[in-house]
Amino acid sequence: MKALLFILIITGIVNTAAAQQFNVKDFGAKADGVNLDTKAINDAVEAAAKAGGGTVYFPEGTYLSFSIHLKSFITLYFDNGATLLAADSTADGKYDAAEFNANDKFQDYGHSHWHNSLIWGDSLQHIAIVGTGVINGKGLRRNASERRPWGNKAIALRLCRNVIIRDITLLNGGHFAILATGVDNFTVDNVKMDTNRDGIDIDCCNNVHVSNCSINAPWDDALCLKSSYALGYAKPTENVTITNCIVSGYDLGTFYNGTYQRNEWKKVPDKMGPTGRIKFGTESNGGFKNISISNCVFEYCRGLALETVDGALLEDVVIDNITMKDIVNAPLFLRLGARMRGPAGTPVGAMRRVNISNINVYNADAHFASIISGVPGNDIEDIQLNNIRIVYRPMDSVTTKIPLIVPENEKDYPEPARMGIMPAYGLYIRHVNGVSLNNVQLSYSGVETRPAIMIDSVRNAELFRIKTQPVPGTGNIILKNVENFSIKNSEGYKDKKIKQSSSTAL
Repeated sequence: MKALLFILIITGIVNTAAAQQFNVKDFGAKADGVNLDTKAINDAVEAAAKAGGGTVYFPEGTYLSFSIHLKSFITLYFDNGATLLAADSTADGKYDAAEFNANDKFQDYGHSHWHNSLIWGDSLQHIAIVGTGVINGKGLRRNASERRPWGNKAIALRLCRNVIIRDITLLNGGHFAILATGVDNFTVDNVKMDTNRDGIDIDCCNNVHVSNCSINAPWDDALCLKSSYALGYAKPTENVTITNCIVSGYDLGTFYNGTYQRNEWKKVPDKMGPTGRIKFGTESNGGFKNISISNCVFEYCRGLALETVDGALLEDVVIDNITMKDIVNAPLFLRLGARMRGPAGTPVGAMRRVNISNINVYNADAHFASIISGVPGNDIEDIQLNNIRIVYRPMDSVTTKIPLIVPENEKDYPEPARMGIMPAYGLYIRHVNGVSLNNVQLSYSGVETRPAIMIDSVRNAELFRIKTQPVPGTGNIILKNVENFSIKNSEGYKDKKIKQSSSTAL
């Protein structure tokens, strides 16, 4: 442990002036998975805090606990073989009560409260949760409320700074395995999760690095950027890097045990198939700015979703080197909507300057295509798709009725399935000003009756080196209400510029 302590000191995780180790067993923890260790753990944390900071050490064993109260300059270190097990609320104890939040009407219950969690910290600095042990939120419940004071989240942090979560494994994390709201200078690295709802929610945070994580979240999003109104004001999530991560939607627990099963997709709460994706939104009051996502893998889950529907500005996003396989809805979903869940008078938001490059998708669900959609009067702006290849699997029935008009549904919850079957198999673009497609290849297996691309109510669209698998008896690119459209150097298409057209088939 001296070597461990030295590493923690030189990396700045603990206060170098007062670096000490506090073994929870020395404070009475039984680590037998039967007796509650809540008091012993919190006593160890309190002692470390009074000493000016240090490492609260969990040796091998199973620690049954309710709420643990983090303090500044504290590291929780879970050694190999150590498991922190969330207790189920019983007559013998319960989690801390959810704190009052006057702004809870603007986001789901789970986003509005932090204290009703297994590990929580509020207005802290220089904290860490590290080690090769396990945090198992078995006793946590998503539907905690004032009437049902169960534990809601595994780790919840509010208004903290200089935070590190590294190397741990998180199982059954409750509503969120990690909820970070208003957390700045935040690093999550080499974390493994197999969890029953959201994996990591990064809400109203600044200067965030997520790397080398594997997150299986079949019933909700794996890694979700949000900008809610939970703090009582609009604060953007900005300056974020996400790299070298794998997200998936295998049956709960089968990522952790290595069997990777795909049999329980009907258990997903919205009945729309496994989730497990990287997403921006839906809570989107404060905005998303200066985000980079790179070198990530999606498997058996929903596609990448960028959503702003509550008045937020989403801008300056770069996404690069993504591979996807067995995607259950739209591989790419960019949605500017007008749900407007926030303070009255907030205007519709904006989405602009998004660059998506080097994306390879195989066996995606053809019902939904990839979707880029604003709303009437509020165009998405300046979108670039470069070096994209998507192969769609056959629809379940070639006789499925395909609507000619896609409903706007601008006030609806933003989810590809709620927009219905797309009238194009590959790419559907609507209400966009400025979109560039370069070296985009779209193809399908089986039988198709729809065009590859539909562009509707779009200005300033440039297509270069486009390759689409043709569909017999139909145009492969359908244009409706376009201004300033061009296509060049594309296989099977003549170079063409169109200044304005209400209806054209290419």
